Amino acid sequence: MSFIQKHQILERSPTLLFAASFAVVSVGGIVEIAPLFWLENTIENVEGMRPYTPLELTGRDIYIREGCYVCHSQMIRPMRDEVERYGHYSLAAESQYDHPFQWGSKRTGPDLARVGGRYSDAWHVDHLMDPQSVVPESIMPKYAFLANTPINGAHVADLLRTHSIVGVPYTEEMIENARSDFLAQADPDGDWGPVEARYPGAVFGNFDGQPELTEMDALIAYLQMLGTLVDFSTFTPDASR
Repeated sequence: MSFIQKHQILERSPTLLFAASFAVVSVGGIVEIAPLFWLENTIENVEGMRPYTPLELTGRDIYIREGCYVCHSQMIRPMRDEVERYGHYSLAAESQYDHPFQWGSKRTGPDLARVGGRYSDAWHVDHLMDPQSVVPESIMPKYAFLANTPINGAHVADLLRTHSIVGVPYTEEMIENARSDFLAQADPDGDWGPVEARYPGAVFGNFDGQPELTEMDALIAYLQMLGTLVDFSTFTPDASR
């Protein structure tokens, strides 16, 4: 009996086909899932990673609210063309504090996983106010209203506490100082020392150039830290994983 004839027996019996399919899926599932029960953590710890500052976290919420993730992914895949264009491939650890994460493959605009520090604050302001003024071929809508929407961080401590419930390692000190850290990060005359101590690598300044703290400040603070926390010049992947 040839292989094709044997396979026809399987195809002609719904019960036998279901049983065989179930067996294949079960074995595959066990092979993939069972090892996870012996791992304490599936995410490699990477030096430099930290939770978002209160201002960055607020900016991230604005980023999600405005649907920026629909056109911009935050996941550089380990392919030569992507790495040459965007930088080092994305690590799982870089998204370990994201709820929800901003991965994906839909790119109407460029990937933003490493956009932090690539452009000045002024460039981001111009780009958000009028995208076509800096990228003529862009189809991105204008977000000038962000610069006219003040924020004061009145509830940012509650935001941090909520994220801590789902596993983000915000300490009580971070939560207690959330609003002061929120205001200080965008204040050119603020005391940045305590914020820097709690959130190493944070970017400071008057992001949108206005005296009032706005949603644009928060969004730019978030964009300016993306991809900047890990030093890839010294990063070595864990070969045991």
